Amino acid sequence: MNGNDRLYHIGFGRSDLGDDPPRIALLSGDPERARLIAQTALRGARVLSENRGLHSSVGTLPNGAPILSATSGMGAPSLSIVVNELVQVGVRTIIRVGTSGSIQLHIPPGSIVISSAALCRQGAADDIAPREFPAAADPFVTVALIEAARAAGVEYFAGVTASVDTFYEGQERTGSANPHLLRRLRGITDEYRRLNILNYEMEAGTLFKMGLVYGFAAGCVCGIVAQRTASEAIIVERKAVAIERAIAVAVRAAIALTASPA
Repeated sequence: MNGNDRLYHIGFGRSDLGDDPPRIALLSGDPERARLIAQTALRGARVLSENRGLHSSVGTLPNGAPILSATSGMGAPSLSIVVNELVQVGVRTIIRVGTSGSIQLHIPPGSIVISSAALCRQGAADDIAPREFPAAADPFVTVALIEAARAAGVEYFAGVTASVDTFYEGQERTGSANPHLLRRLRGITDEYRRLNILNYEMEAGTLFKMGLVYGFAAGCVCGIVAQRTASEAIIVERKAVAIERAIAVAVRAAIALTASPA
């Protein structure tokens, strides 16, 4: 590996990506999910870096297009660093493949949510653009994800996501080490539910703002692993299928987005 242009956090540079560098990346918060994508969905995958626990691999899709599977780490601050450096090495489309908790009764664990936009309550995003700046996904990536879900026969829901900075307090969980929620957070899940927000997660809003400001295409698909209308707990027995479906949809969408024009 040529380390001359290696970026500080992701641990690789443009010269490590070969003569046909990928312009699309699947980005997971969990390094094990990034590794799973590389091992099961990419052809000829090779590990680029494990720097700081940020697993990154490069390989090809079934249509021969090069692609990265990378790790963002948990939360928007970590994601903002990784995304900045991925753009520096030439990535121009990023699809977040995450997990999420539904806040709507009709969205069950095991299904997926495709985020068309985000209510962005994230400090990292405030350093990218003003708070009023829209956190919207790229429409072409969003349509590709929806079409991929339909083609795969996966139960999906598309709409607005709530992107917040904390897993416990920010998502109004009371069953944690801190039972004393701030007044402004009490009842916020019901408020979001009435606003037709579909789910909670922790990265998409900042990713979407970065895409609009930096000039790359951003999208997000999340497997639903909790049903917050019933419980604060992760539904462990539905987690694997939710992740499998989110990965399958992201890969199908990536194939469509990298298809050569006729």
